[in-house]
Amino acid sequence: MAKAIKAVIKVQAPGGAATAAPPLGPVLGQQGVNIQQFIQQFNAATQDRRGETVPVILTIYDDRSFEFILKTAPASDMIKKALNITSGSGKPNTEKKGKLTKAQLMDIATRKLPDLNTKNIEAAMRIIAGTCRQMGVDVEL
Repeated sequence: MAKAIKAVIKVQAPGGAATAAPPLGPVLGQQGVNIQQFIQQFNAATQDRRGETVPVILTIYDDRSFEFILKTAPASDMIKKALNITSGSGKPNTEKKGKLTKAQLMDIATRKLPDLNTKNIEAAMRIIAGTCRQMGVDVEL
């Protein structure tokens, strides 16, 4: 018999370095999940992604067991890392933070492709270019 799903939660945590501190601890505690068990499994699964923000979709069942799916880093984090900037622009139309080359755009789109709602690399590049525009980053086409 299939387990009944109690909740599905989306959270972001630092790869390989998650702790029971907020935001994870309170969210998991509300659902009755064994926080330490989740953190150990998550950190083991993301050891190779240290220093990266890792989105997680956590499915919690009625018997307090859980499963989680790891996603790729947010596009904005990938763009900031490619350009070595700490944040996007507060005024993206007037203040530019940098310029992303077509090769960098293609690399980010390729890595992000499994989590996007397209299988076409050109469409994925347009999605990432839209994120760049919202961050005040010019894209070289």
